[in-house]
Amino acid sequence: MPTIIPFRVCILLAFYFLLSCQEKHPPSKSTLPKEIVSQNPQKSKSQLLDSLFTTHKEYISFQFDFPVGKPTSKGYYNAQKFRENDHLGEDWNGVGGGNSDLGDPIYSISNGYVYSSKNIDGGWGNVIRIIHSYKNAYYESIYAHCDTIFIKEGQFIRRGEKIGTIGTANGTYLAHLHLEIRDSIFMNIGAGYSADSKGYINPTEFIKTH
Repeated sequence: MPTIIPFRVCILLAFYFLLSCQEKHPPSKSTLPKEIVSQNPQKSKSQLLDSLFTTHKEYISFQFDFPVGKPTSKGYYNAQKFRENDHLGEDWNGVGGGNSDLGDPIYSISNGYVYSSKNIDGGWGNVIRIIHSYKNAYYESIYAHCDTIFIKEGQFIRRGEKIGTIGTANGTYLAHLHLEIRDSIFMNIGAGYSADSKGYINPTEFIKTH
């Protein structure tokens, strides 16, 4: 008679397997577009951002919305909350469950600058990284496991603009959006899970209070 593995054990095994997959494929750091850096070789990344947002003040953030079911996440639920199982973000699923939300639109949570927009493989798949200038501080929003991406690195976008669609990280998971918000920009993409949450903030709390 086959051995029956408890459901909770299966979940834990799956969690550690996915985490190990991510750590075996450490993505490289994103950088500002080469053409911008080459035009300003003496400036630091932060100085370049200051110049960019000074020139494009219309893209400075003044409000934040949810990235799915905009603006209030209607039709979606937070399936894995910030810090649950050392999670550094939130996993947003459609209320239909499974892959019912595959291909659903993802929206930028606020005005911002597209820092990176590409497939980084591993447990991440297609990832969009957007930098937001808000009240003289910078924040970064990260949208992972996208099925498709509609925006390019180096462009400015507005709050609520469609930036991609919900995916599966190239078939690694059931469809969902992994969302992170960081108050420390230019960090490596990381593993998505860690006991150290320095530089990461609770996405739902931040959106609701801003």
